[in-house]
Amino acid sequence: MADAVEITLVHHGEQHTLSFAHDATISDLSSRVARDLSIPPANQKFLVASRLGLQKPPFKAPDMPITDLVSKKITLMGSTSAQVAALNASISAALGPRRAGPVKAATPARSRDHRRMQDEAQYTFHTLRPLPHLPNPDRSLRFLERLRDDAGIKAAMRTHNFSVPLLTEMDPAMHTTQDSRTLGLNRNKGEVIELRLRTDAYDGYRDYKTIRNTLCHELAHNVWGPHDRNFWDLCKKIEREVARDDWKSGGRSVGDVEYYEPGERDLHDDGGWTGGDFVLGSGSASVEGNAGGAAPMGSLSRRDIIARAAEERLKRTKQAERDADESGSAT
Repeated sequence: MADAVEITLVHHGEQHTLSFAHDATISDLSSRVARDLSIPPANQKFLVASRLGLQKPPFKAPDMPITDLVSKKITLMGSTSAQVAALNASISAALGPRRAGPVKAATPARSRDHRRMQDEAQYTFHTLRPLPHLPNPDRSLRFLERLRDDAGIKAAMRTHNFSVPLLTEMDPAMHTTQDSRTLGLNRNKGEVIELRLRTDAYDGYRDYKTIRNTLCHELAHNVWGPHDRNFWDLCKKIEREVARDDWKSGGRSVGDVEYYEPGERDLHDDGGWTGGDFVLGSGSASVEGNAGGAAPMGSLSRRDIIARAAEERLKRTKQAERDADESGSAT
């Protein structure tokens, strides 16, 4: 062939010289490699030691003259059809008859939702505080942790951008009268939220979903103070959101704690608590007032309120004993 052009390729360390017509193209080179070296186009890669760099089918310039490759060092990379078949056979044998077939691409791991993690760190209860002077404060802490980590509560906190510095438990003696029991308080639109976790006698814990609904009620006071139409619309909305997003199905027992079912005397609160102060770590509080008027206990300290409640219980006990004695004497 008078006008023959010779191209030398190096494949796996072995040189191969191929002859082409002067008007041949790089596409003709690919066809000859497939025919003579049994390397299909899908497996071919030509590394040209020049500005041409890496070339592989389908080529960006399939009509590139073969003469552009003359005197260039060309490394051919790619497996022959026989090598590919042998590899697939070995894979099939290793996997066994039930798993034979093409290997599926690995599914990429799902990336972590960093935005959600940031929101959950910001919109949450930043401090949980059981009352250390009451029995078993560790149980109360677990109860508060369960409320904080409740899937429905976490979703509602993110949705409404609620960030509460302190979630603590309420001493039953503080807000118990002969007519009612207060279940929760919200101070200064979410600065402090108190929840009545325990029974009146401190010997058990109340129903989880009742306390969770109380928490929804108190969270609504972060936006609205009085119990008006705006408040109740938001409160019911938060309750529905919490129930909808509670994919972990809350309401189970915490440890071996027995729960108290709510009665007719229970009420959530008298509106958003706007007075008084609560010092972190002090374990004491004073209540000057609330949205519904003056607080029943005035501005007494927490210790004074507990002492007064204990005195009242002692008086009622003694009165009951006297009434029983008088009834026995009359009989």
